[in-house]
Amino acid sequence: MSTQQKGVTMLKLPLYLDYQASTPVDPRVVDAMIPYLTEKFGNPHSASHKFGWEAEAAIDLASNYIADFLGAKENEIVFTSGATESNNLIIKGVMETFSTSKPDMVTLASEHKAVLEPAKDATERTGGTLTIVPVQASGIVDLEALRAAITDKVALVSVMTVNNEIGIIQPIKEIAAIVHDAGALFHTDAAQAYGKIPLDMEAMGIDFMSFTGHKFYAPKGIGGAYIKSNKQRLVTRQISGGSQQNYLRAGTMSPVLCVALAKATEIVEQEMSQEAGRLTQLMDELRGKLIDNIEGLKINGDSKQSWCGNLNICLPGLKIEDLMSNLRDIAISSGSACSSATKNPSHVLKAIGLSDDDASSTLRIGLGRFTSQEEVAYAAERIIKVVQDLGGVKSC
Repeated sequence: MSTQQKGVTMLKLPLYLDYQASTPVDPRVVDAMIPYLTEKFGNPHSASHKFGWEAEAAIDLASNYIADFLGAKENEIVFTSGATESNNLIIKGVMETFSTSKPDMVTLASEHKAVLEPAKDATERTGGTLTIVPVQASGIVDLEALRAAITDKVALVSVMTVNNEIGIIQPIKEIAAIVHDAGALFHTDAAQAYGKIPLDMEAMGIDFMSFTGHKFYAPKGIGGAYIKSNKQRLVTRQISGGSQQNYLRAGTMSPVLCVALAKATEIVEQEMSQEAGRLTQLMDELRGKLIDNIEGLKINGDSKQSWCGNLNICLPGLKIEDLMSNLRDIAISSGSACSSATKNPSHVLKAIGLSDDDASSTLRIGLGRFTSQEEVAYAAERIIKVVQDLGGVKSC
């Protein structure tokens, strides 16, 4: 993302530091897609000729690769348009199945709206109760509080693996054990975790999981749901009209997008560990410079339990509108991209105890595969200068 001119590195502006919102498509993924946009254009459900066979084979290979990556079986992967659709399929599908016997559901106050809203819709339809468990100031759920919320009327518990705003990594394996001990099913939205931290469906005790391609360098419009094979009968499908994908999601599948998802998965599998180390170094540099030069800056969430590419900072007394208007050369955000059209303070930041004012003085910075050390240095310098120009952080 930079160019060379007379031996001096020239940064390409604006810098993109909003990798939690979306990622660019990796050129290697684009290369894998091209044949399926040109000569391999067949319908994968056409079973009478070569064009259909090669399209079907591409999807089978993609689902096999993704299943292996997740420690799952091929028939446990359902391709969808993304994590929001997957969340809706799983949450509404499970709650519809248990509508009379177990009409209640449990989730966390810090969940993405793509979980909170389907959960609300589903429990309203069942006539059940949606229990929203608070999180601690660190962003981590209190396991005993979660345990106490799961009654014998609860069908499903949903807890996201990595938070999209503050990057907190929840103790998923321990949570799944608590959920199963209480006789409920467990779902996790792993949109921000897939390709960033190791995931193993069997070892972690996950019944259902959602993920989306555009968070790990695949295109928008493709994602998936992991639905454990012996739990598939418990999910009422939400899209009908065909027998595709074990009757869980009807409709013609897109070979090109499935191939893209698998190729992006192959890349993160090969590079995950090295990339995590690189991003940790970059984030340590960025965080250190900001803390050292902005007195009163606060880190939102527990940085020791968060994804290394995410930094969420509070700058008390400074309005986000002023910060963002003076940082137009850096693409960063004030929170979830899905909530950016609203004027209300982030529900995630409120959930960890921030006041309305502090929640409105927060920046989310996301580093990713194409972030360079030069970009991090530039971003730190610019943020520090803008904060100083605006009069600095209000002292408590």
